[in-house]
Amino acid sequence: MQYMLLIYENDVTAYADGEAGKAWQEIVEAHGRFAGDLVQAGVMRGGNGLKRADTATTVRRTAGAHTVHDGPYAETREQLGGYYLIDVPDLDQALAWARRLPLTGDGAVEVRPVLGSDEAPAEAEREAAHGA
Repeated sequence: MQYMLLIYENDVTAYADGEAGKAWQEIVEAHGRFAGDLVQAGVMRGGNGLKRADTATTVRRTAGAHTVHDGPYAETREQLGGYYLIDVPDLDQALAWARRLPLTGDGAVEVRPVLGSDEAPAEAEREAAHGA
């Protein structure tokens, strides 16, 4: 089953010195090791970091009209900073990987199943059996 590990941190305080800062360099190295562990375990399906939340633009639909706003959708201290897409047998294993995910300071990792992913392995097995 595929799960998204969504990374939430306060990017303003955690990485105040930007991409040139020590905290940024350390977390990039830590994520490199974590991604390597995911690959070695055969569970990595994708992932990426995101630019800081102040680079976001949000399109909001209200009463049928669309408006464009600078900044992220939510006004919170923690912003979505990146994600990993993993394929593991169950939620317990996804949570185990989430606990290992590197964070700078306080933060959260939201673990969410991907729609339809519980059917994907069976479909792949059918295709392999038919030589597709």
